[in-house]
Amino acid sequence: MKFTPPNMGKLSPKTLVFIIAGIVVLIFLGTSIFIVDQTEQAVITRFGRFIGIREPGLHVKLPFGIDRNYTVNVRTVQTEEFGFRTMRGGNYPSYSSQTAESIMLTGDLNIVDIEWIIQYRVVDPRAWTFNVNERRATIRDVSRSAINMLVGDRAIMDIMGIERAAIEIEALAIMNDRFREYGLGIDVIAVKLQNVTPPSGVQAAFEDVNKAMQDLERLINEGQQVYNEEIPKARGEADRMIQVAQGYATERVNRANGDVARFNSVFEEYRRAPDVTRQRLYYEMIEEVFKDEKDMTIIDRNLRNFLPLMNLGGN
Repeated sequence: MKFTPPNMGKLSPKTLVFIIAGIVVLIFLGTSIFIVDQTEQAVITRFGRFIGIREPGLHVKLPFGIDRNYTVNVRTVQTEEFGFRTMRGGNYPSYSSQTAESIMLTGDLNIVDIEWIIQYRVVDPRAWTFNVNERRATIRDVSRSAINMLVGDRAIMDIMGIERAAIEIEALAIMNDRFREYGLGIDVIAVKLQNVTPPSGVQAAFEDVNKAMQDLERLINEGQQVYNEEIPKARGEADRMIQVAQGYATERVNRANGDVARFNSVFEEYRRAPDVTRQRLYYEMIEEVFKDEKDMTIIDRNLRNFLPLMNLGGN
């Protein structure tokens, strides 16, 4: 005898239809409605063929897998680390070294340990979704290739000093060119060399060299400061002397021109009345010679006898 639980009879056809219809509606709604976050864009395909991109918000697509959506983060700046990894566990982040990525050979056959990061953003969600399979691996391989090439073209002291910024700028350009060639759909916005250090065995020697380079730079800056102070001062003094000389030259020329004009005027008067002019010039000369003399008596040289008395105390 078969046991049948109470209230568990066979479902009626109508009830079964309602259940199936409800399941179909749920599947329809679950496969036709999707939400795109504010930092994302959605790539839509129909039967595997690209048909468009949807912006943030609530959207509807054809159900049952006819349309598929692939959300891509296009607003957030993403970061890749090379030569180290940041561990987020605990209250404070920790770091683990990855020497397989950071140890490189320089152009002067030295070994240098370089840690760097790149920051990028997805600019073409369609290319990012379909063009490359191993996206992260491609980004890391291209970045390592670019940095290794640039480091291999330079001496170790240049890499640790004056060429550091140049490496970052050139690496940024090389990576963006490569990613555009591959159609990856990203734009690298920054390349930063975090740590550039020599191997631990020669760390002390390189620190001494680095200190000497810093002292050299400091002395150059001090010399440049003195130059900037003294050269303008010397130029100002030279300009002042030139202006004084030019003023003196102008004065002499003007005086000479005045003397010439006065001489020509006197000469013209002399041609008209020689005796009168000669007499006037004689008086002017005598006046000029004796204008500063005091208590002085002038006598005629043809005078043969002096007066017997001269009043010396008179006014």
